[in-house]
Amino acid sequence: MKVLVIGSGGREHALVQKISKSPAVREVLAVPGNAGIGQQATCFNLKETDFPALVRLAADNRIDLTVVGPEVPLARGIADTFQSSGLKLFGPTARAARLESSKIFAKEFMKRHGIPTADFSVADTISRALQQVEKKGYPVAIKYDGLAAGKGVRVVWNRKEAVSFLEDIFERNIFGSPGPAVVIEEALTGEEVSYLIVTDTLSYHPLAPARDYKRIFDLDQGPNTGGMGAYSPAVLLEGETARFVQEEVVHRTLKALLREGIEYRGVLYFGLMLTKKGVSVLEYNVRFGDPETQVILPRLENDLVELMEATVAGRLKEIDLRWKQEKAVCVILASKGYPGPYQTGYAIRGLNKVEDVFVYHAGTKTSENGTIVTAGGRVLGLTGLGISFSEAREKVYRAAEVIEFSGKYFRQDIAGNLK
Repeated sequence: MKVLVIGSGGREHALVQKISKSPAVREVLAVPGNAGIGQQATCFNLKETDFPALVRLAADNRIDLTVVGPEVPLARGIADTFQSSGLKLFGPTARAARLESSKIFAKEFMKRHGIPTADFSVADTISRALQQVEKKGYPVAIKYDGLAAGKGVRVVWNRKEAVSFLEDIFERNIFGSPGPAVVIEEALTGEEVSYLIVTDTLSYHPLAPARDYKRIFDLDQGPNTGGMGAYSPAVLLEGETARFVQEEVVHRTLKALLREGIEYRGVLYFGLMLTKKGVSVLEYNVRFGDPETQVILPRLENDLVELMEATVAGRLKEIDLRWKQEKAVCVILASKGYPGPYQTGYAIRGLNKVEDVFVYHAGTKTSENGTIVTAGGRVLGLTGLGISFSEAREKVYRAAEVIEFSGKYFRQDIAGNLK
């Protein structure tokens, strides 16, 4: 069979690598891909949201299954378009994708169905937002309603910080919304965990839990990023906590989707905060996480394509997932300045010297002279497996020192407190 992967990041490279290992797959295509993906798949320079062109590509190449990595095409309805064209696609419809594309929809959905989440209010102007912020008191979380590539949430500690972020949203319109709105939410403290499932609505399988590191600097300092590293399994999700998440979060969410007539076939990601008062849902994502995918897929023993096909066909209950006992650690190599302004086009050296580590390309491209160069804020994801977290960490950080490019930056503390 032939598989098309939509996306250009480290998550998509991890998907391409895993899909390529399926004995059923004879060819992988990618849009638009990156330098690493291009070594394993045929890449096409199309826009991820140019649905007519993507449908033509899938039909002309007799694609058997399309897999979507990023959230924007899902939010804009790529699954609906492909389904109406008689093409199989792994991912939720636009209606289901509102769980991620609108934080207001997601919070109101959770409130309607008794899914544990922080107290919140909604505002569509700066003045209303500031009133709600002052009412809740500091610190408080301000969340932009729409998609923002992981940069739409900020915990503010005083009025000056609140005004600055709200002006970014409403006056400077940094997220490009014609009618911006925000969620004002209690700022929770605790440990964050990513819990992903694969579901066809009627049944589901949990994927290995993971924890990612969103802040740019060590000790979780600095602004949020798309993710600077991850590890799996997340040791915090065990015993009674794991049971609560399955019963009060996952089961309630799937029952709520059925109750509201929303079919969901794909990956559903629960961003959780484990507080002293219990588990609270921070957000839903409607696709594989990045960089969580880079530590989950290397531990999955199953044929990923078989799992995805069963999900699309509504036969998920026929699949039993199997996991490697090894631990996984991923560290992101980023461009200096990320998540703010950064420069690209720097040659990446040492890739051929890396051993015993998965190298996932994210922000890379091949230059005219054939050199692989930096092309994004997050450049590479390095994932190591080991009997212990410390063994996996040692492999990854050794590889991080071998690879070189101008402005290379990475956190030094990923999974640093685990043995």
